Amino acid sequence: MRQIHVTQSRPGQRGFTLIELMVVLVVIGVLAALIVPNVLDRADDSRITAAQNDVNNLHQALKLYRLDNHSYPTAEQGLQALVQRPTVGPAPGKWRPYIDKLPNDPWGRPYQYLNPGVHGPVDVVSLGADGQPGGDGPNADLGSWQ
Repeated sequence: MRQIHVTQSRPGQRGFTLIELMVVLVVIGVLAALIVPNVLDRADDSRITAAQNDVNNLHQALKLYRLDNHSYPTAEQGLQALVQRPTVGPAPGKWRPYIDKLPNDPWGRPYQYLNPGVHGPVDVVSLGADGQPGGDGPNADLGSWQ
């Protein structure tokens, strides 16, 4: 018959108790509850800043287009006229590429171009996170007039 030996732990070797583990988990949970919302807000802020930069860059490219060609691209030509020579509408006399490629907004949708604009001669707009006109916070529209 086999004998089973049970060894007892030495006085210097002690594990964590369930209470100690629970306290550590609660502390980690509290820290996560305080930090995670701040990190998520930063992502929204960075997308808004990126959209504002894109809108400003597109608006500046449109101004250069107008300086060279004496008018903004038509609504039908759209923002694509900044990348490729327009094939519809009035042909621009001194066209050149004004940007390398047309960006999408940080939420993956194309920027809107209005000619005539609501707030100026032309407007460049991102509809925000929700993709719908209006809204607050990250859902707010971002335009070239702001």
